[in-house]
Amino acid sequence: MLSVVNADGSTPNGSLIDQIVREGARRMLAAALEAEVNAYIAELAGGRDGHGRRLVVRNGFHQPRKVTTAAGTVEVKAPRVNDKRIDEATGERKRFSSAILPPWCRKSPKISEVLPLLYLHGLSSGDFVPALEQFLGSSAGLSAATVTRLTAQWQADHTAFQDRDLSATDYVYVWADGVHLRIRLEEAKAAVLVLMGVRADGTKELIAMTDGYRESSEAWAGLLRDCARRGMRAPVLAVGDGALGFWNALHEVFPETRHQRCWVHKTANVLDALPKSAQPAAKRAIQEIYNAEDKEHAARAIAAFAKQYGAKYPKVVKRITDEEEDLLAFFDFPAEHWIHLRTTNPIESTFATVRLRTKVTKGAGSRAAALAMVFKLIESAQERWRAVNAPHLVALVRVGARFERGHLVERPEAVAA
Repeated sequence: MLSVVNADGSTPNGSLIDQIVREGARRMLAAALEAEVNAYIAELAGGRDGHGRRLVVRNGFHQPRKVTTAAGTVEVKAPRVNDKRIDEATGERKRFSSAILPPWCRKSPKISEVLPLLYLHGLSSGDFVPALEQFLGSSAGLSAATVTRLTAQWQADHTAFQDRDLSATDYVYVWADGVHLRIRLEEAKAAVLVLMGVRADGTKELIAMTDGYRESSEAWAGLLRDCARRGMRAPVLAVGDGALGFWNALHEVFPETRHQRCWVHKTANVLDALPKSAQPAAKRAIQEIYNAEDKEHAARAIAAFAKQYGAKYPKVVKRITDEEEDLLAFFDFPAEHWIHLRTTNPIESTFATVRLRTKVTKGAGSRAAALAMVFKLIESAQERWRAVNAPHLVALVRVGARFERGHLVERPEAVAA
């Protein structure tokens, strides 16, 4: 089909490039739906009725419908399947349901990531439609009323997440941090308190997220008590910033859990107390500690740091020597896990994207809605988290296996059996 193209590359229907992208998205989606249906029919080709006719066959197309994607709004005609098989359990006809484009789907999941970001930027639900028209080329299916319903649903999702039973999930390692996002929270000093964990199978998961004060022991104790009430077991190791009230709360709720101080926070804390001229060399000396071959070499690196800086900066040196046990705890675990356990980077990296996209807003905002939006962003990001290195070793850590210099040296009888 020929299109009239203006000097700026636009057409009567918008940018030519946008049209090409949307047409490409439409064709790829159509091809994917065809391949999905063909595979379904081929898999069930052997099913025949008493007359030898196939029970599962193609049956034309469904009515066209518009689907909003990151490439814009495209019109799709999904293939239809006639499945005559009977479900023995229910006695009802079986039905094909596309995993790519479910019957209810009118927008891609990526839109669900865009909407929270718009809210956190300070846009009201009434502003979403013109904003999305600029982004997508259409606001189909995304009216202010629709966005308001989505917001209410996301708040309900966050509430359900915070109330879910934790007794069936075992978190062996946890990271804790208080993240300041400056998003529509009631107090300027408020933070989002985040607890992430590693399950026994090595996968990472968001455990809990609420608002509170980063340094408040009571706020952290409330979060941990709630997790314990819902069935959470004591983790083997917890990783966090040394300034958090988290540690007092952890000692109260899960006293058997070991402590690991975050080396990123500790490094910044130490360097901030040194003159700028001394910082490059001190940073290298600190890196020698947490990148050491094993715990013994790390202890010697701490002694060397104390010798080098102790005379001129004794208070700075004590920031490391007084917490040596908690700073080197990660060396008692599998070497493959050290890179995960010596910092709170799993939380920091996850929230970096959220933090970069938020700002202080002066408009009246709902605290519950803001937390729900952050929750939806993290929920989406969680799908892309990868498991820790050597995930099979996490279960051994839980049952008390002993590691020296990062290697397994003793296996409890329960594991060996």
